[in-house]
Amino acid sequence: MSTEKQQNTTSGAWVEARELVYAHRYRLALGLALMLVNRLSGLVLPASSKYLIDDVIANQRGDLLPTLALAVGASAVVQAVTAFALSQVLGVAAQRAITDMRKRVQAHVTRLPIGYFDSTKTGVLISRIMTDAEGIRNLVGTGLAQLTGGLVTAIIALVVLFYLSWQLTSVTLLILLAFAGAMATAFKRLRPLFRERGKINAEVTGRLNETLGGIRIVKAYTVERREQRIFASGAHRLLRNVARSITGVSAIAAVSTLVIGAIGVLMILVGGRAILDGTMTLGDFIAYVFFTGLMAAPLVQIASIGTQITEAFAGLDRIREIRRMATEDEEDAQRQPVPEVRGDVTCEHVWFEYTDGVPVLRDVSFVAPAGTTTALVGSSGSGKSTMISLILAFNRPKSGRVTVDGLDLASLRLRDYRRHMGVVLQENFLFDGTVAENIRFARPDATPEEIRDVSRTAHCDEFIQELEQGYDTVVGERGVKLSGGQRQRVAIARAILADPRILILDEATSSLDSESEGFIQDGLRQLRHGRTTFVIAHRLSTIQSADQILVIEGGEIVERGTHDELLALDGRYRQLYEKQYRLERDRFINPGEDFTPDLPPVPAAPTRNSTSL
Repeated sequence: MSTEKQQNTTSGAWVEARELVYAHRYRLALGLALMLVNRLSGLVLPASSKYLIDDVIANQRGDLLPTLALAVGASAVVQAVTAFALSQVLGVAAQRAITDMRKRVQAHVTRLPIGYFDSTKTGVLISRIMTDAEGIRNLVGTGLAQLTGGLVTAIIALVVLFYLSWQLTSVTLLILLAFAGAMATAFKRLRPLFRERGKINAEVTGRLNETLGGIRIVKAYTVERREQRIFASGAHRLLRNVARSITGVSAIAAVSTLVIGAIGVLMILVGGRAILDGTMTLGDFIAYVFFTGLMAAPLVQIASIGTQITEAFAGLDRIREIRRMATEDEEDAQRQPVPEVRGDVTCEHVWFEYTDGVPVLRDVSFVAPAGTTTALVGSSGSGKSTMISLILAFNRPKSGRVTVDGLDLASLRLRDYRRHMGVVLQENFLFDGTVAENIRFARPDATPEEIRDVSRTAHCDEFIQELEQGYDTVVGERGVKLSGGQRQRVAIARAILADPRILILDEATSSLDSESEGFIQDGLRQLRHGRTTFVIAHRLSTIQSADQILVIEGGEIVERGTHDELLALDGRYRQLYEKQYRLERDRFINPGEDFTPDLPPVPAAPTRNSTSL
């Protein structure tokens, strides 16, 4: 990372820290007041030692004992009460701050453009939201208050020490200043380690998430040992980072011990000589020892708290990086609202590329009138899914434009526009909830009767009724408890319930057998009625009723027309159709196979010359 970037993120972390402290300023102020009372009451016991030795014992003033005992006892009660109140006030503040931060980061992440998710592992995002936010407890919890309280205690103790013996305290102060310089250097070196730890932890978590999510593939290809090695490698990287961090923290603790030892040696030599010379009483010396401890202990505590706050700043650095990214909402603020959508979709000379200089779509133009069905066919990698991604506004054209009802999609608010969209994608993602919850995902207020109606249309009501708990059956993570075809039908029911104006069907029947597909086609025809529909399908039998079929090859539309028109062209579409028909026919006549082809006979090619429509 460059020095400039480090400075920017560090500055950003300070901004985040100031915002956090300001947002919780009242609780922090109360906590600081409690901390000061707690620390001041803690001075009573060491201060009483001087009077106990010089006045009570040396001068035989027994009448002072009750007063001293009462003062020490009262201070102990005040310390106990303020310590308890401090944990309650700042403990709750810390947890609230962590929760608020997680909510803000999660809300920000979910509104980032799709391109960010394509290039970032899920585990990294989870670490940003859950783990990095955890460290801020040391800023708005007891950590910052303890740091402040420790400094106040050290300063008060230092003033008392100067009063008791300025010569001894001057030398002690030089030792402590050297210690402070060592701590500053240590913290400067520890912060990059903590920052790197968060990165490594996110990478290891991301890979572990992928391994567990794809456990069936892992087991199917017997690569458990390889995944174990990959995880072990990441875990050892994390171990080495933690070991270096522990070494740094331990070095600080060791230096702290040496400092305390040096001060002890100094007190024995200088303080002992002062008592022998009569320039310091025994009571003064005992009080000096106590107050030295009061000054040194907070400094050692500051070293520990400083390490925790350094780790918190490292987390804030990473959070700040993600929060500086522009969200779709920020872009939407400059765009016009979309109250209604008829569904006229037009692509005008669209070019698109994921990598500079490598076009995926080349000068694509077409018109999809409202209420019509447009099918996209072509070989894998031809650009069909990219075209759908542009219609969904997941990506933007490099040049040209996509319009809806005559309005450039780049000028419309995405949140408004997508409310009119419905999707059944090739990967039918279901959430770990009930069947009913997944169907009503786009409309949480849908009634049970509405859910059953769309389920009957999607032909999933029959298998749902056979489940042990019907619509209340939990489908498991990603819908793992349902078959591929069942998940697909639930996804279709979800799209029907959303009642969209523009419908995207990406291989919507790919996981269905021929019998189930026949049932589903009826539901899809009802779903498509009156809606602008885009269909990607490899099984060409499912798109014969489309109003127009676009044949895409190499990112270009090479043919367009209806099913019959394209067959009559005797071009690329007919090649795809005949190839698929032969595959289905060969499978049908293969002994031992029980399969009925769903493609009708290929009509004879026309003898006249034809051109693309």
